Amino acid sequence: MFEYIKGELVDLTPTSVVVETNGIGYYLNISLNTYSKLSGHKNAQVYLHQVVREDAHLLFGFIDASERSVFRHLISVSGVGANTARMMLSSLTPSEIQTAIVSSNVKTLQGVKGIGAKSAQRLIIELKDKLGKDTDIADISFSQNNTTKDEALSALVMLGFAKNSVTKVIDKLFAANPSASVEDLIKLALKQL
Repeated sequence: MFEYIKGELVDLTPTSVVVETNGIGYYLNISLNTYSKLSGHKNAQVYLHQVVREDAHLLFGFIDASERSVFRHLISVSGVGANTARMMLSSLTPSEIQTAIVSSNVKTLQGVKGIGAKSAQRLIIELKDKLGKDTDIADISFSQNNTTKDEALSALVMLGFAKNSVTKVIDKLFAANPSASVEDLIKLALKQL
């Protein structure tokens, strides 16, 4: 129903963005990849995907149409919901997901929280041919930002992880990598949670 929204970035966190256009603020759920690309910008165009559930109408935002395409492919697989697909796009870039599926790399897919062996195999079986033909999936690079472990902690809690376990993992990772960005901390933490 909605293709994209263009406007001012009013609030940006690693898991969400509020885009104001024509006096209305739209709350969008985003991946860590999209957050990395939006950081430092005041205005942006964000591609949308709407999820209508019995209890909520949710908007998911993506930095480009290719990331949204990967998201839509992921949620087309039985057992993979919008939040799991967003978690995958926060742990891996769209091109890493495509490469893992096309090359039947179960281990890479299992590295994402919520994806077990059966889910990884189902993703590969159902999407290998579709993603193999999709050659315009862009590799989204991560920008380096001056952020703190508190932002990483907040983002992971917002993604649904228990605060106590996240705090331990983030503290350990930050002690080992004091110059790590919030994106790096979150990616490393997602692999350990």
